[in-house]
Amino acid sequence: MNAIIDTRTLDPKKLIKGATGDWEIIVGLEIHAQVTSKAKLFSGASAEYGGEPNSHVSLVDAAMPGMLPVINEECVAQAVRTGLGLKAQINLRSVFDRKNYFYPDLPQGYQISQFKSPIVGEGEVIVDLPESGGQITVGIERLHLEQDAGKSLHDQSPTMSFVDLNRSGVALMEIVSKPDMRSSEEARAYVTKLRTILRYLGTCDGNMDEGSLRADVNVSVRRPGEGFGTRCEIKNVNSIRFMGQAIEYEARRQIGILEDGGSITQETRLYDPTKGETRSMRSKEEAHDYRYFPDPDLLPLEFTQAYVDELARHLPELPDDKKARFIKEYGLTPYDAGVLIAEQDQADYYEAVAKGRDGKAAANWVINELFGRLNKEGKTVSTSPMSAAQLGAIVDLISENVISGKLAKDLFEIIWTEGGDPRSVVEARGMKQVTDTGAIEKAIDAVIAANPDKVAQAQAKPTMIGWFVGMVMKETGGKANPQAVNDLLKAKLGI
Repeated sequence: MNAIIDTRTLDPKKLIKGATGDWEIIVGLEIHAQVTSKAKLFSGASAEYGGEPNSHVSLVDAAMPGMLPVINEECVAQAVRTGLGLKAQINLRSVFDRKNYFYPDLPQGYQISQFKSPIVGEGEVIVDLPESGGQITVGIERLHLEQDAGKSLHDQSPTMSFVDLNRSGVALMEIVSKPDMRSSEEARAYVTKLRTILRYLGTCDGNMDEGSLRADVNVSVRRPGEGFGTRCEIKNVNSIRFMGQAIEYEARRQIGILEDGGSITQETRLYDPTKGETRSMRSKEEAHDYRYFPDPDLLPLEFTQAYVDELARHLPELPDDKKARFIKEYGLTPYDAGVLIAEQDQADYYEAVAKGRDGKAAANWVINELFGRLNKEGKTVSTSPMSAAQLGAIVDLISENVISGKLAKDLFEIIWTEGGDPRSVVEARGMKQVTDTGAIEKAIDAVIAANPDKVAQAQAKPTMIGWFVGMVMKETGGKANPQAVNDLLKAKLGI
């Protein structure tokens, strides 16, 4: 990572104030994304999450003598699709290598991975920064395929450790970024965007709580304008929030050491979310420590450009393209479009509501009312009690002036808790707004008669008309057309 030329422009707002001056954080990420596939990378054993320990293990996964790996073509296709989604170079020839190290849950004593010749080369991800605003482009160094290790279980017995090989041999894509991030916010936004792309492509489910997406976080600090400092790797972070905390802590730890006259030791560290700190795990290995060499049991992986083109032809609309279309087609702001496309099911729900309707009005109801309520109750779009058709009907009733905005919120609550057809509910409960000017005028006269002292105040200070509007709406049970109330009040009060 230190050999890569730094092309980012210094942003003073992202500098950390140390005791002796400013420091800049440099972050690069290695994302391990489990490939969505029924079978493992080199065997036909199930890649499904969970199951009884050692129930998804073939003889190949257990490294029994004489067992040979056979490549899973779907995993190759998934890696290529991901590379295309990252606007990356697809290498028509790649090589599998043996990465040699000992660990109890690595049955072969080596991991089949890719080193010098990965399946995917350089690409990029455009990342929106919701907190500070703006965008950054994070370069992708490479994507390679590799097999996962098993899992050591240390909490099953006070005297022994156990090994579960269900994950052994599961296909992973390691997506290595360039050191293009300069804050924990940028790193969190990058992982969020990358996970969105993977989910749109269907190449990884991105469930960090199940270990389907994990991050190794490389952090270093430097004085502005200087070269890259010595980095430390924080291993296997499985939460975007924890990743941000780990980066902040690690950067300040390194700054403290350097300002005290010390030097940073290149090492692998772990983040303890309970204590909110990183701790040393082992000295950082270099590539030569793993004694990489081409796996003699696997031929080089080769495919044609026609194969790549065919996969590209069937890719879904990706987040950046969908965002641009939402802005153009529905007249949305970049922010609203970004919120809506964050998850595929959210985008699909919105489009179902917006189709044939005012796109901005639909976005307001989906983002503010629906998403707000889903977040409050810990639900998702897929578990929402309100369908897109029901919410679309509420938007229609507003645009047709059948109900007011206030009544629409009441109707939203009824449909959310009780269900039903919005139009039928409006009819059955007499929720139609009053547009009859005679009835509205009668309510206005009653409010004015009851509050003669407020009339002079409103005439002297026209902004007080809002108070009268509220009282008239209360008088009519919220059913009066707000615009009609406003217009008639101005005429009545002479303002």
